[in-house]
Amino acid sequence: MNNNTEKQNKYIRAKARVAEIKKFYTSLISYAIFITLLGALNYYVNEWRYMWFLWAAFGWGIGLLFQAGKAFQWSPFMGKNWEERKLKEFLEEEEKQDWN
Repeated sequence: MNNNTEKQNKYIRAKARVAEIKKFYTSLISYAIFITLLGALNYYVNEWRYMWFLWAAFGWGIGLLFQAGKAFQWSPFMGKNWEERKLKEFLEEEEKQDWN
């Protein structure tokens, strides 16, 4: 592979990763603002007799955890670089089949 092409591919992957991290932080800020507002509304409506805003915080929080895992490439089930290893494995299998 051409060295210049390889640098371009690395740049494109890095740019995509930065975009994912930026998207996560934007979501995190939105989460903090809206959950705070929901908590304030909950207090205003029933003074913590039933803290319903926690259901929204919990549900949205789970989604935020998955988004963080994707943005920071944290995958406890598949391990580090699992996807790249699998791609290489499948490409090697394809090459072996092409020779047969």
